[in-house]
Amino acid sequence: MFVTGILMATSVLYMGTDAYKKRNRKKQSREFLSPAALAWPHYRTGSTRVAFETTGSQRLPALSPVDQAGALSDVERETNRYLTAASMALGLTTVGGLVFPVLSVLSVPMILYASLPIFRDAYNSVRKERRLKAPVLDSLAVAGALATGYYFASALASWLFFVGKKLLHKTQDNSRKRLVTLFDAQPRYVWLRCDEAEIEVPFETVQVGDVIVVNAGETIPIDGRITEGVASVDQHMLTGEAQPVGKEVGDQVFAATVVLMGRIAIEVEKAGADTVAAHISEILNHAANFTSSVEAKGHVISDRSVLPTLGLSAIALRTTGPIGAVAVATANFSDVLRIVAPLGMLNFLKRASQRGILIKDGRALERLHQVDTVVFDKTGTLTLDQLQVGNIHTYHGITEDTVLTYAAAAEYRQTHPIARAIQQEANLRGLQAPAIDDASYEVGYGIKVTLGNQLIRVGSDRFMELEGIARPHAVQEHQTQSHKQGYSLVYVAIDEHLGGTIELRPIIRPEAQRIVHRLQQRKLSMIILSGDHEGPTQQLAHALGIEHYVAEVLPADKAAFVAQLQQQDKSVCFVGDGINDAIALQQAHVAVSLGGASTMAMDAAQIILMDESLNQLDEVFDLAAQYEANLHTSLATTFGPGLICIGGVFFWHFGILSATLGYSCSLVGGVANALLPARSLAQDKS
Repeated sequence: MFVTGILMATSVLYMGTDAYKKRNRKKQSREFLSPAALAWPHYRTGSTRVAFETTGSQRLPALSPVDQAGALSDVERETNRYLTAASMALGLTTVGGLVFPVLSVLSVPMILYASLPIFRDAYNSVRKERRLKAPVLDSLAVAGALATGYYFASALASWLFFVGKKLLHKTQDNSRKRLVTLFDAQPRYVWLRCDEAEIEVPFETVQVGDVIVVNAGETIPIDGRITEGVASVDQHMLTGEAQPVGKEVGDQVFAATVVLMGRIAIEVEKAGADTVAAHISEILNHAANFTSSVEAKGHVISDRSVLPTLGLSAIALRTTGPIGAVAVATANFSDVLRIVAPLGMLNFLKRASQRGILIKDGRALERLHQVDTVVFDKTGTLTLDQLQVGNIHTYHGITEDTVLTYAAAAEYRQTHPIARAIQQEANLRGLQAPAIDDASYEVGYGIKVTLGNQLIRVGSDRFMELEGIARPHAVQEHQTQSHKQGYSLVYVAIDEHLGGTIELRPIIRPEAQRIVHRLQQRKLSMIILSGDHEGPTQQLAHALGIEHYVAEVLPADKAAFVAQLQQQDKSVCFVGDGINDAIALQQAHVAVSLGGASTMAMDAAQIILMDESLNQLDEVFDLAAQYEANLHTSLATTFGPGLICIGGVFFWHFGILSATLGYSCSLVGGVANALLPARSLAQDKS
């Protein structure tokens, strides 16, 4: 009766607490949905807000994504119930062993109650699945320990098991909550520009094409381009960049980033579930779900150990007696792997996300450890999208600075890569571009501008031909040579004569050579796979010290090339960023893309480097190696004590308590090892 009363009191207390939480959540929801809380629109003109605007705290939803993520699942509630029962049983057996022995007997119903999931799973595996699975062995161990009077050992084993499961649920919940809400937090209301006023409207009413205003200290709620103002934006949650980024008119901004200084108007390009931030939160949610497959591996290993352990337990029954047989059954610690394996994976995913590395599929960490060949796309992956000015060839006595000045003046208001490269070189040389009087654009060919009494033409070879500008023979040689090297020429004509040509070259990523060197130190084979011409591909391979390259490859042929490597027993990691890389990314064992790459590339990739560079590629391989080492250590801490205990039963007459203590050491050691990534992350921050 005493035990029954305790159990009933515990159940009532638990259900009452749960019901209170539900009522409280419903009450908050009703309060939030009241007409007063939803009263709008509010408005402001300029930077002055109207007095009756609701406060920020009043606009916050009562049931945020964090609250939803924090709601207990049925599995967690069940774990809490059984942990409560196991805790009470452990307390009774401890006091019973020290002071009042009858309490140990009273703990039996609680131990049995805490073991209900084990007995249920054992029944299902034998009766329904007709297979010997780990719960069968666990149920025999529990029943044997109780039958032989080892109440404390049985209670301790149950308590440790549910403490481990509780820790796993807690870590999984915190990881999912942190990863998803890190990018998914959106303001409830936004300021919409309407004529000369700014109207505060619900976020869900924002549409593509609207212009919203964001002030210092506010979170940008959408993806879009700045149409007015300048700002310093903190993007570290999205890209991993440590320093704020200056943004001005024409620059793109993303949801979930924060305006630190300034005030900007943004034209909406994507809102809600279409934003980059929402897409990333979905990726991270799927990444957290991957741990279920890792846990499944622990179940497979556990199930495969059942029959050998039963055989050893039968031998122990004949040689050492019932206590030895139960001790052998208890020494099967493979269940611990079900807890520590996903716990370790969750912490590695968390560590990667904190460093700006998005792992969409945790299995990529496993496969990356076996990779022996890294295939790089060329353009946009090993080179930057921007260009730089190389040689400037001049004619008819015109100087390099004059040619560059005229070209910069003509391209002054342009934002395409060629214009930016010319303007940047002019700024580096300290050249001041004169103001243009008139401009005429020829789409796809060039631009004509008037500077005083001079007519300046800037554009392609075809543009010069259409304008009747003669090109010396030397220009043709420069054109041919530049084409072979993958460079382009911009022609600059002054009045009716060619003044010069400006050579534009792709820029090798500053970090590319260092990353290639680090991968070479890992004894990895590297290949450049490019749709570009032979000359520039060969030149890039030589500059980076990559021995193998393949040029002029069609998009479909990239995937075929990766498949050919795989047929040669190569484990391939493909690194790309373009639409034409998507098929090859899907074909590779491990697919890596850069943040800011094409949508198709990021969708196909398993790992995304969010700082939009190759800097983190070497760190990804480090994480894979650390995860592999951590998993091996988990296996050792799981099976090592078990083997010692089984040997101890046969050679040193270990009993049930010794086996239970071994289980304790195995679980504690495994959990401590699984938490190493989290501790390393904390040390890095400090």
